[in-house]
Amino acid sequence: MDEHLLYSVERMFDVPVNVMWSAWTTASALEAWYHPTELSVVPGSATSEATVGGAWSIGIDASKFGFTPYFYGQYTEVVPHERLRHTMHYTESAEAFAAAEKTTPFHEIEIDFSEDEGGTTVTFRQIGDLPDDEAARAKAGMESYFDSLAAYLAEAAT
Repeated sequence: MDEHLLYSVERMFDVPVNVMWSAWTTASALEAWYHPTELSVVPGSATSEATVGGAWSIGIDASKFGFTPYFYGQYTEVVPHERLRHTMHYTESAEAFAAAEKTTPFHEIEIDFSEDEGGTTVTFRQIGDLPDDEAARAKAGMESYFDSLAAYLAEAAT
């Protein structure tokens, strides 16, 4: 596993850290927001067992572009309200997603949470190896995921 930082995205959200933690670790919350703004989650694909060794998964409905990306992995570090680290495997095969094979190539994801009086800052980092143009697209995609997270949090607050 290459420890090469591909990109990071950081954003402040006007919610307490416990609300943010739940948004990142609860399957129903992930199903509501963990997608680019113009897409949606494959219903029933989100799982999250936020303990070391626990599994997480999500499928993104990109059928309008002719494919469905699936992501899955295991939590490798869980510090409540402070840090999540997990593997991230990728496939476009529903069968491979269902099998959740852990021997395929993967990236590491680090998510740090920092609460202060203005809310919670989330820093997302993807570590691994991708061509530069793909890393730039992945970062732009995660920025869009953060936009979906902001919309989800605003809706949940009302």
